Amino acid sequence: MSIDTIGDCLTIIRNGIMRAKPWVLVPYSELKRSILDVMKNEGFIRDVAVESGEGPKKYLKVYLKYVNGESVIHEVKRVSSPGWRRYGQVRSNGSHTVSPVIGGLGISILSTNRGILTNKKAKELGVGGEIICTVW
Repeated sequence: MSIDTIGDCLTIIRNGIMRAKPWVLVPYSELKRSILDVMKNEGFIRDVAVESGEGPKKYLKVYLKYVNGESVIHEVKRVSSPGWRRYGQVRSNGSHTVSPVIGGLGISILSTNRGILTNKKAKELGVGGEIICTVW
């Protein structure tokens, strides 16, 4: 049993992509749901649905997205971990310390006081937070 449930979620998605699966099941949590909703809104996955399991267990069914047989997600990487938190902030001059992913082609997903946001949206709102992962 792992302590890093977000890392486990990203690994399940990575493994599903390597096997070219149409969908994967991830144990449910509100935080994972928010992260996957951001990935859906940015076009990296097709959809996310809540599935019920045995008894009170719930799962998130993540529908992976492929274009011409190739996954839209090329890499999904955990940045902040339970043992080493990484933060991005807004400097006094208005610049953001979270650097663009692959020249702006990818996104960083941040946990902020305004919710789970992409690095672009966080910069637009002028907020910083914990950098959860990068996707491109």
